[in-house]
Amino acid sequence: MFRDSAAVKLRFAEQYAPRIEAVARRMAETLRKGGKVLFFGNGGSAADAQHLAAEFVNRFLRDRRALAAVALTTDTSALTSIGNDLGFDQVFSRQVEALGRPGDLVVAISTSGNSPNVLRGVEAARRLGCGTVGLTGGSGGLLANAVDEAFIVPSTETPRIQETHITLGHALCALVDELLTPGPGAEIAAPRDG
Repeated sequence: MFRDSAAVKLRFAEQYAPRIEAVARRMAETLRKGGKVLFFGNGGSAADAQHLAAEFVNRFLRDRRALAAVALTTDTSALTSIGNDLGFDQVFSRQVEALGRPGDLVVAISTSGNSPNVLRGVEAARRLGCGTVGLTGGSGGLLANAVDEAFIVPSTETPRIQETHITLGHALCALVDELLTPGPGAEIAAPRDG
């Protein structure tokens, strides 16, 4: 499993290195201009959305100002009321409509690329004038062609896709930190329990 995971991540990094840098620059510019990053996905991808939003809001490796990021997977009252009243396929699109603003960046995560609620969230983001990034795997599914920037993990195994997504997310966090707090004067935070 470790060898397979490492091999998938290395293939992914070789294919997407320039795009990773470009998306990190776009994220940093969005945050610099007062915009926010909205993350969402289902299941393990929901956990990744929450994990990455927390890295931006709190910190990644550097002590720096809080960055505006929201996981649309955490408000159980919103999720259940939207799911109950409008349908589960609208749990992300409705929140994007409420919280998204032109110039924000939406990061949609789906291992298959075909989750209806993720696709509808992207559609809502595009209508609002938000930038869109998709993290997916396999063939990319419908998500790959629905976003401005698609990252498609070269695997059909959900665990390998998810492992690569979180590594990509950490790479983006590190690059955004460097772009927003560059130079040797930026303090590297000591590890903490948690």
